[in-house]
Amino acid sequence: MKQFMLLMLLCMAGIAQAQSLVTGRVTSKSSGQPLEGVTISVNQTGALTNKQGQYTIQLPKKGAYALHASFIGFKTFSATIQADGKTPVTDIALEETGLFVKPVEISSLRAGKNSPFVNSTITAAEIRKENLGQDLPMLLNQQPGVVTSSDAGMGIGYTGMRVRGSDLTRINVTVNGIPVNDAESQGTFFVNMPDFASSVNSIELQRGVGTSTNGAGAFGATLNLSTNEFREQAYGEISNSYGSFNSWKHTVKAGSGLINNHFTIDARLSKISSDGYIDRATSDLRSFYTSAAYISHKTAIRLNVFSGKEKTYQAWNGVPEDKLKTNRTYNSAGTQKPGTPYDNETDNYQQDHYQLFLNQEINKQLNFTVALHMTRGRGYFELYKANQALSAYGLEAYDYKGTRIDTTDLVNQLWLSNYFYGGVFSVNRTGEKLNWSLGGGWNRYTGDHYGKIIWAKAGIDKDYEYYRYPADKNDFNIYWKGEFKITENLHLFADMQYRNITYNMNGFEAAPAYKPHVTYNFFNPKAGISYALNPASRVFASVAVAHKEPNRVDFESNYGVSAPRPEELRDIEAGYNWSNSIAAIQANIYYMYYKNQLVQTGMLTDVGAYVRTNIPKSYRTGVEVSGNVKLGSIFTIAANAALSQNKVLDYNAVTYDEEKKAHTQHFSKTDISFSPSFVSGYTLTARPFKGFTADLLGRYVSRQYLDNTSNAIASLDPYFVSNLRFNYVVPQPLFRDLSLQLMLNNIFDKKYEPSGSTWSYFDTENNKVGYSNYYYPMAGFNFFVGVNIGF
Repeated sequence: MKQFMLLMLLCMAGIAQAQSLVTGRVTSKSSGQPLEGVTISVNQTGALTNKQGQYTIQLPKKGAYALHASFIGFKTFSATIQADGKTPVTDIALEETGLFVKPVEISSLRAGKNSPFVNSTITAAEIRKENLGQDLPMLLNQQPGVVTSSDAGMGIGYTGMRVRGSDLTRINVTVNGIPVNDAESQGTFFVNMPDFASSVNSIELQRGVGTSTNGAGAFGATLNLSTNEFREQAYGEISNSYGSFNSWKHTVKAGSGLINNHFTIDARLSKISSDGYIDRATSDLRSFYTSAAYISHKTAIRLNVFSGKEKTYQAWNGVPEDKLKTNRTYNSAGTQKPGTPYDNETDNYQQDHYQLFLNQEINKQLNFTVALHMTRGRGYFELYKANQALSAYGLEAYDYKGTRIDTTDLVNQLWLSNYFYGGVFSVNRTGEKLNWSLGGGWNRYTGDHYGKIIWAKAGIDKDYEYYRYPADKNDFNIYWKGEFKITENLHLFADMQYRNITYNMNGFEAAPAYKPHVTYNFFNPKAGISYALNPASRVFASVAVAHKEPNRVDFESNYGVSAPRPEELRDIEAGYNWSNSIAAIQANIYYMYYKNQLVQTGMLTDVGAYVRTNIPKSYRTGVEVSGNVKLGSIFTIAANAALSQNKVLDYNAVTYDEEKKAHTQHFSKTDISFSPSFVSGYTLTARPFKGFTADLLGRYVSRQYLDNTSNAIASLDPYFVSNLRFNYVVPQPLFRDLSLQLMLNNIFDKKYEPSGSTWSYFDTENNKVGYSNYYYPMAGFNFFVGVNIGF
């Protein structure tokens, strides 16, 4: 498999067949100057203009097709072109809107076109092709080095994503430049933002440290989501889909277009539900998104309000190894209740987001953005607990009819109620030689962790609150980044960030008296170089330093051992890009050296969070290759591969026997948990006739270890999964758009597990370490079918 994928990638750039093309040049109607970066689309195929404003796009041999050209700040151009086997030339002059319609966001967080960082951008059209209800991480599964997983086995509900082996607690996520990662766990829970992909107009994934950003430090990747799309014309959309395991998605979108030359309003309402592949792993997800904007010649103001509410039956315990072959859908959640499982062993959470942006242009070279934001979150886990000691809840035993009562069955709720608010800004200047941005932000988090008992078999009043532990966190950062053009082809990049964090935790359920109050000061410099070898190719290199603070679980799970230490990462990257109208390829190498990296031990807390421990020295190094090529007028193939080493150095693994005696094993060089050495994928696309697209997708992930000892007993088997995807735009006169979608996932019914956990112990009888493994299986063959109607 490795050899096949690498050979496919290396051969891509040399494969081309005769094809019918349309070419042209795009200029500004008012100035006559060429426009770079204009999006040209024909027959669901897109291209961007180069510095000279030129574009080339592939066409089928015969037929009439609609060509569209769109560019921020200009009116969309549409025309009908005829494909007759020749090469038509279509020059386009775009007319300016006269409005400041750049995306209203903190755009300085994104990597520029000459940035020396590895990144990829997914467009709204690409998102739409597979957005049938699964969480957003599942839509990124084909990106280089990405591995996705799902507690419920279907991609609906709680989902996970890793990039270069780093999970969502290590991936910095922003929405329009506003940080989204939870301030305490540092994770991003897309289950709290159901169907958010329907409001996203572009996704940028930066691998590695990337550029300075707001929010949590990026230790594996940065994910920038943009929703603030300007649409000049009024529109409406209805999307419905149905899939295996009674999975439904209903979405309604509408927008006013430009009202009175200044105002726009957009809205979305969504509902997603699923029974899940795993037993009782149901999901009931609801969300809305609204956005209102005022736009003038030099000013844009936008208010976004969006919210998500989820209720999911817990499935984070995993399937025990002894049941994996005989009962892959087994779920232990709720089984402490005698008889049938407790029917409300659920996770319930609502998250509301408020974002207010001001974009102001001072002149053609200088603009700034200021944004205020607030996120309100509240919710709970509900758990049935059998035979619980009253003393564990701060209560005393009592006598009842002559019997001493010191235990009871009960149902408790573990609550989290929090606010996250603050402001971010950026000042951006462009010049002939130097482009720079000055930005930063201040964010504050306040939250209460508390538990209450809503039912007990005996001895406890309803809604008895048995703990409450508040926490607060302040996060301030300021950065400056600049790009200096030495020559037309040679660019230097510099980036400096200072970050200050003050985090106060006032007790934990497992350690009420433990109240760590910590302060961190981080300086994160970055530098790079980019050189254009010719108009079709460039090389780049960068070096970056990043720091990251421990999260709340790190303090709680390491209590009584040693306080977790902040992490430091030094990231060196180099890459090469080449593209023309037929093919494109990107290759890069990286070396990420960590000091005190917090790696997953494989164990989980009682609410499904991974336990981590500091490792003094560790590294990740590898090569990533991705590319695509057009194979004639019908077929296109895209593929990627990531080959890596992910190693822990001088690791002491501690296990305990039945007497609680510690046993230590020393390892000099082992694999970092959940870090496969090879990840690859491909997408073969066919467009046999107008409006129809078929995609065959494949994904291979090599062995992953559940802990850091490289023991195959505690590992996940390699897997290769294939999917089919069909999209058809139905020609008809009634609607602006009528399209049908069909997704056939895991078409060969592969039994595989992309994630899991393990509990290690010392077996004194056999004088060795033993493992209790748990797995998160994905569904076998399954499907989704959908219809989209645009007005």
